[in-house]
Amino acid sequence: MAAGKKDIIFVGIQFLLFAAYLFEVPHWSLNLPSNVDLVHLGLAIAGIVIILVAMLQLNKNLSPFPTPKKNSALVTTGLFQYFRHPIYTGIMITAIFFGLYLNSGYKLMIAVLLIILFYFKSNYEEQGLEDKFPGYKGYKASTGRFWPRF
Repeated sequence: MAAGKKDIIFVGIQFLLFAAYLFEVPHWSLNLPSNVDLVHLGLAIAGIVIILVAMLQLNKNLSPFPTPKKNSALVTTGLFQYFRHPIYTGIMITAIFFGLYLNSGYKLMIAVLLIILFYFKSNYEEQGLEDKFPGYKGYKASTGRFWPRF
């Protein structure tokens, strides 16, 4: 399916939030203890690893748009067997913990906005996935959206 108006709006907002994340507002700095800096950095790097692994697992199915590609297949293996949107999860983890590593309240605010965006974007995405793939409802019932179900 071609990218529709909602797809472009979701990706546009995501791009703007990514761009906003690159900036800093000095007055929004946090005073976190420095002894946790390496933990925050390590978790931010773990988020990047999740993103890269999920992108490789999606392979030709990868798209920034929430509407499934015309010739796409449903991926339910790898990270996708544990949660349905590991790229969004990785971005959230990276945005939160890199913001904490930099002691940036501003970056944490952008991370919260990304989480809200990904909630709505994933709702829209899953409507298209349910329409395209008959087995998606069962997959959805057995896996978490952003975090594994235990």
